[in-house]
Amino acid sequence: MGDHAPGGGGLSPTGAAVDPAPDLAEAEAGRRLFAQVCGFIAGAATVEALPPEGLPEIAFAGRSNVGKSSLVNALTGRTTLARTSHTPGRTQQLNFFDLGGRLVLVDLPGYGYAEASKQAVKRWTGLVKDYLKGRSSLRRTCLLIDARHGLKEVDRTLMGLLDEAAVSYQVVLTKIDKLPPGTLAARHAAIAAELARHTAAHPEIHATSAHDGIGIAALRGALATLAAPSQPR
Repeated sequence: MGDHAPGGGGLSPTGAAVDPAPDLAEAEAGRRLFAQVCGFIAGAATVEALPPEGLPEIAFAGRSNVGKSSLVNALTGRTTLARTSHTPGRTQQLNFFDLGGRLVLVDLPGYGYAEASKQAVKRWTGLVKDYLKGRSSLRRTCLLIDARHGLKEVDRTLMGLLDEAAVSYQVVLTKIDKLPPGTLAARHAAIAAELARHTAAHPEIHATSAHDGIGIAALRGALATLAAPSQPR
């Protein structure tokens, strides 16, 4: 979805429709969930260091500097939950966060950073692959794509891995506030056409800007549908 503000409709920066307005009840459920305490559980640089499985997990994957940490911070309404950096490749482990005892958010290491050593790339790639293919509590992977650049070959490689592992994934466009006017709808349509050829891809694309808050309410609502039920008081 592409709402520009909480409860907003699905419009591009130029007013061109991209997706329908978010379901208000779903958006409210997302607001309530993401207003809960979100605490750091663990950082894992090896498979052996992964925390025990339990709550449903949502993973955030994408090329280095695509804005994963910024998006996690925007979703939770915090500025320092996930570390952000202008240096690509800085996040070198899987970081796990407990959201209100109902959902676990997982910030994955960025991929596709050309200046990383081959050994580091191999280590990060192996860790992420083992996590994605072997985590039964993983409900969905949010594949973050910089809206200015669209899908790259490194993204398609990950999409193939997720298809093979039958792990549901959903494209989240980032940085749409930086798109040239009038280009969001075309970018959205091109990616949607490509996703239709992938077996594990969720058909809905979320268009977001962590900087402006665009699309954050709709994405919260969608992710809230995957959380464990709230416990009665």
